[in-house]
Formats: sequence, C-alpha cells, structure tokens
Amino acid sequence: MFRQALLAASRSGGARRVVETAPFTRDVVRRFIAGETIEDAARVTEALTGEGLHVSLDVLGEDVQDKGQAEANVTHYLGLLDRLGRAGLGARAEVSVKLSAIGQTLAEDLALDGARRICGAARSAGTTVTVDMEDHTTVDSTLRTVHELRRDFPDTGAVIQAYLRRAEEHCAELAFEGSRVRLCKGAYAAPEPVAFTGKEDIDKSFVRCMKILMAGKGYPMLATHDPRLIDIAGALAVLNERDPDTFEYQMLYGIRPQEQRRLAAQGARVRVYVAYGQEWYGYFMRRLAERPANFRFFMRSLAGRS
Repeated sequence: MFRQALLAASRSGGARRVVETAPFTRDVVRRFIAGETIEDAARVTEALTGEGLHVSLDVLGEDVQDKGQAEANVTHYLGLLDRLGRAGLGARAEVSVKLSAIGQTLAEDLALDGARRICGAARSAGTTVTVDMEDHTTVDSTLRTVHELRRDFPDTGAVIQAYLRRAEEHCAELAFEGSRVRLCKGAYAAPEPVAFTGKEDIDKSFVRCMKILMAGKGYPMLATHDPRLIDIAGALAVLNERDPDTFEYQMLYGIRPQEQRRLAAQGARVRVYVAYGQEWYGYFMRRLAERPANFRFFMRSLAGRS
C-alpha cells in the first residue's frame, strides 16, 4: 500500500505542489538528481567515470503532450551527446531515453523519428542509447520502436520490467547475440492482472528473467540494489561462464554508492543511472516508492532542516 500511494502521488498535481514547495526539498533531491543542466550532468559523469564506473544519462521529462516540447527534448539530447563526444566520455557514458518525452503519446512515429536522431548522435559520440520502459500501457509500442531502431542501430538497448507478468516472455525474445537488455523491477503503478504486486513475487520474476538473460547470448544489464539479487547474478555469471565484460550491474545515482564502488573494485562492470533536469518530480517520487529507506531518508532530511 505504501508503494502504491507514492506511485499515485507521482501523478498527482496536488502532491507535486506540496513536495516542490516544501522547505529544503531541492537539497534532498540532489541526492538522486545530478542537477538541471548539461554541464551539471557532464560534471557528475566525469566524476563517476573517473572512479571506474559507467554512466547512463536520463534527461528528465515525460508524458509530453506538445510537439514543440518533444522536439526541444530531442534537441537537448543532441546537445548532451555532443558534449559527451567532445569530452571523450562516449566509451563510458550512454544515454537513456523515455519515448514519452519525445512524443510517443502524440504519435509513435514521432517518437521513432526523434529516437533515430538521438541514436545517430550517440553513434557520432561513440556511445549508445537505451530506450527506457514506462507505463505498462506503452510496452508494445516501446518494443516496436526498439525493434525499428535496431535495424540501423543494433546496439540500441531495451528495458524489461520484471514486475510485469510477460517479462519472461520478452526476455526470451530479446536474449540473442548483440542484444542489450536492461532488467529492472519496474517503478510504475500497474493493475494486478498484468503485473505482480507483491515484493516476493516481483523478486522471483526478476530471478527467472535473470536466468534467461544470463543463459542467453545477449548483453544483460541487471538493474538492482538488492544484495540478494546481486549475489544471485554473480552466481549465474559463474554458472554460465560469463566474463565480467559480458554483462553489467546498474544502480541509481545516490543509492548504495559504496556498493557500486565495491563491485567495480572487484572487476565488475557497474553503470550508474544518472537523471538530471528540471522535471524531476515524477522520477523522484518513483525513487521514494522503490525503497522505504529512500522515503525515510527524505522525511528525516526535511525534519532535520526545517
């Protein structure tokens, strides 16, 4: 119930006004958000990659209802990728793109066109793009778009959310050679008929999906902070005789940073998902919903600074 309440709040205008205007909110948000500008993102990327970590950058902003804003978001990504390329960061920093931020709600073809331009810029910068998965109602559209992008940009990453009941099916379809697949638990509200709602069921689905991806020929990107799941991933790597450079762990900026560095020091490839931008509210609330510890940190910080 706690998680569902926070996910509902992530789409509530009233809750958004309360959180955005609360004293010291932005100070706390900086734990999870890298800043608001391309230069903020570049600064954090340079620091993380300098410590041996990899990065995936997400420009915050979703559910765009205006073609002009969709185009502005595409243009922002092009500027970001140009900045990464000029700084020589392409080998360690990619970008993640939400299709709803570049027009998916308006027209699938509009988002596909914008994504193609972003992928082209990523190639020029020496890096890649992963297409984020969003609300369960967009899964089919998103996977169609990824399929089309891979015709010209085969290294485009896909995302599968383990809390959805069709996750194993999608993993099996995507576990082929050269296929980059990020597996995450899922951070959007979804009805019980299409999604698991209990933590134990979601964890079990995540493990089943990991087994498929780690036994396959693709490149799994395992997005979890759960120590048990990380241990299982390591065991699956041994079982499937995977070298450290044939899969990676992914974690969010600001969450378990010491674990990120510990894994990297052991030789694992670790990618930090770094979000930035002015439209931080929905992303921030989903991060609070994912882990009760994040919410407790937020409330303690507000109480301690007010």
